[in-house]
Amino acid sequence: MTSLSLALSDFYSFNLNYSTRLVLHSRDSRGLVTGAAASALNLLNDVQVDAIIGPQTSAQANFVIGLGGAAKVPVISFTATSPSLRPQTPYFVQTAINDAAQVNAVAAIVKYFRWYQVVFVYEDSDYGNGIIPYLSNAFQQVNARVSYRSVIPVSASDDFILQEMYKMKTMQTRVFVVHASRPVASRIFLKAKEAEMVSEGYVWIVTSGLMDLFYSLDSKVVESMQGVVGVKPLVPRSSKLNSTTIRWKKKFADDNPGITPQEDINLYGLWAYDTLWALAMAAEKTGFKEPTSLPNTTSLNSTDMFITGTSQTGSKLLAAMLETKFEGLAGNFNLVNGQLESSSFHMLNVNGNSLKEVGIWKPLLQISSQRNTNLTGFVGEKLENIIWPGGSRNVPKGWEVPVSGKKLRVGVPVDIGFAEYVNVQRDPQTNATTITGYYIDLFDSVMAALPYSVRYEYAPFEKSDGSIAGSYDDLTYQVFNGEYDAAVGDITITGTRSQYVDFTLQIEEGGVTRTQRIEYENPNDLLFFFKPLKLDLWLTALAMLILTGVALWILEHRHNEDFRGSHHAGLIFYVPFTSLVFAYREKIVTNLARVVIVVWIFVVLILNSTYTASLSARLTAIKLLKVDTDVTTLIRNGDYVGCREGTYIIEFLKRLGFDESKIRTYKLPEDFDIALSKGSGNGGITAFFARTPYMELFLTRYCNKYMKVGTPYYTEGFAFAFPKGSPLVADVSRAIIKLTDNHKIAEIKERWIKQSACSEDDLPNSSSANIGLRSFTILFSATGIVTGFCLVYYMGSFFYSNKAKVKKIWNDEPKKTVWSKIGAICTFFGSPDPKYIRPDKEMTWSKFRAVCKFFYETDAKSFPRRGEDAVQVVRKNAPLRRLNSM
Repeated sequence: MTSLSLALSDFYSFNLNYSTRLVLHSRDSRGLVTGAAASALNLLNDVQVDAIIGPQTSAQANFVIGLGGAAKVPVISFTATSPSLRPQTPYFVQTAINDAAQVNAVAAIVKYFRWYQVVFVYEDSDYGNGIIPYLSNAFQQVNARVSYRSVIPVSASDDFILQEMYKMKTMQTRVFVVHASRPVASRIFLKAKEAEMVSEGYVWIVTSGLMDLFYSLDSKVVESMQGVVGVKPLVPRSSKLNSTTIRWKKKFADDNPGITPQEDINLYGLWAYDTLWALAMAAEKTGFKEPTSLPNTTSLNSTDMFITGTSQTGSKLLAAMLETKFEGLAGNFNLVNGQLESSSFHMLNVNGNSLKEVGIWKPLLQISSQRNTNLTGFVGEKLENIIWPGGSRNVPKGWEVPVSGKKLRVGVPVDIGFAEYVNVQRDPQTNATTITGYYIDLFDSVMAALPYSVRYEYAPFEKSDGSIAGSYDDLTYQVFNGEYDAAVGDITITGTRSQYVDFTLQIEEGGVTRTQRIEYENPNDLLFFFKPLKLDLWLTALAMLILTGVALWILEHRHNEDFRGSHHAGLIFYVPFTSLVFAYREKIVTNLARVVIVVWIFVVLILNSTYTASLSARLTAIKLLKVDTDVTTLIRNGDYVGCREGTYIIEFLKRLGFDESKIRTYKLPEDFDIALSKGSGNGGITAFFARTPYMELFLTRYCNKYMKVGTPYYTEGFAFAFPKGSPLVADVSRAIIKLTDNHKIAEIKERWIKQSACSEDDLPNSSSANIGLRSFTILFSATGIVTGFCLVYYMGSFFYSNKAKVKKIWNDEPKKTVWSKIGAICTFFGSPDPKYIRPDKEMTWSKFRAVCKFFYETDAKSFPRRGEDAVQVVRKNAPLRRLNSM
């Protein structure tokens, strides 16, 4: 009231020429909603005001807004700051900064000090509830999680508040954001002080509602708030503000004798002063010459006490008010959508009996050059010289492990199939649960390496019958829901799970490996001797054999009587084939044929040696059949594949393209052994997909039966899971790094995961391989080139030397067909060369019989001696030589 009356006198003192005058009609609602409603009705119906200033609380404003909207009278509040008030009617004007404007400044404090969990403490009223959705969104933007909400009723007893303080004391989070009215906030801090929660390690952040009224708080409340940090809209210092403050203090002392005025006008007093100036300026713009009243309401239904008349000037006054802009005591007065434009904020720290400014926050400019998630909005990007609760200057880490609180409940998967990693056993007599395994031992070592003590207990994630209560996704979701405080086991880091929990650094490597059954070659196969060489090599060798035989016939048949006649056609296949075993005995008379046969024998030598070596290797070592490494082949063939039940591998296989009906899940390694042994066609599976660590452990048991196939798929590894924003994540990750550097993790793993019992001699030998055509490409190419060159050269020489004869055959008989002429030329080409035929040397049967008769009748002296052959005998006997010359 002091600010309003001072503003009224100041305005018309500075504007003597204005023709309008505002008249204030004050009513006291006594802090009650019904009192505010009755006062508003009195002002509307009896006084017939043109505007209503000042419903102070959001609850009062809620009721008065409806009355003002019905009467079309502007309702202006400089203290009701709840964001939920605006949508109700256009006739409501907030000349105070909306509470939603400060949420980013509060979140900036949390972001600046890298706190990831906060607790909301707010009163259960329109004022308290209105800001909570905006605060939640702001903290979400800075990756801070609201771990708990403490709702304090306005009428709550001191015991209730104290009990709530003790409850929050047992939690890990030590950052508390308080949004409450002055009476409720005062009681909260008094009880927090009693519970020893305003001490070192705790953080208390308050909103502007309490900071604005700080200097009106009781001294005991101020003492309990030492170290508290808060926000308050920025008020620029000016000479007008200083002079007004001096006059305000004097007037306040006159209006309220016996009450010491504050050093400065609080923010609500500044907004009240600026509000009345704005309303006076709007009235002058509207041009009221005399009071304009509401129509007489006596004709209205008197049974409805809330019915009022309708103002004829309210809409004009409202429009003028919304367009009013000036520099007020609290800063720039500019209404945007019926609300005072938001400004920057002071960052204040309670120190002694005063507030110390530790920084200034400004809204981040929404331009591309400043879209940086690391920016906090503080001028200079820093907060300085904050004294925290307990008088400490060390920044609290924002969380503590409560010594007197409950133990951390750590969820553990049950019945995972590999007891070396996690093994949950229950004693049927005592019903006691024993949990062991590599990951359990590792988690114990990590927690022991933390710089502080953490009490925890393992809780199996199981049903009443002892079976696992769901998938690994379900387990991590239970951590998100608060059923567990952490999850330990073979939990894979995935994108879906990371939306609900925070993972530590990985404790085991990632990757998904495929295993299939080993299949060996059968040496008793009827076609086993064909296996050393591939089919393409066999076919190419056969083609080259035929080509070589044909080339030899072409090059030799006109000069060598052994290659003439139909009964010698078999030599085309016989001569090259006998060269394979080096049994060739036919004479070669032409040089070109000798070149061809030499190159062919060289190829045969290498081909024969290669085949012999490959066949020997197959007979002396077991040959592994090639396992198809292409997953698309498994999908195309409709093969069944398997994985562990409850794991994310099922979704992984679906993403690879496997139909869900083709995926079979098993629990124990023995189950996979049976399924792989049966095969896909007999109710089993063709391939087994599992995490690489599990696959290695599986193969140590069945190294002679199965093998890894293909390249492992890269995935994230195993890690411990904690709730979103858990402060333990960073410290546990550091402990994992420490244990890794000290080789402790490797030592723990060696105790649980034994090395493979399979020796190298037990592993399958897959060294032998089928020889393909590629290995002989150069040899066959050289053979083909040499043979082709010899044929081309010979054919060219023949037709060149016999061109007259060929021309004569082609031209002598013009009536014959082309095919007849070509046949005649081929007949000529197939005839023997006269130069190489000696008729006198031809052997006849008569000559052969005469030689045999003479050889039979010769005397004993003509018989060959030991070591002589028939040729030497003929040479010694002149009759035989004469017979041969016949």
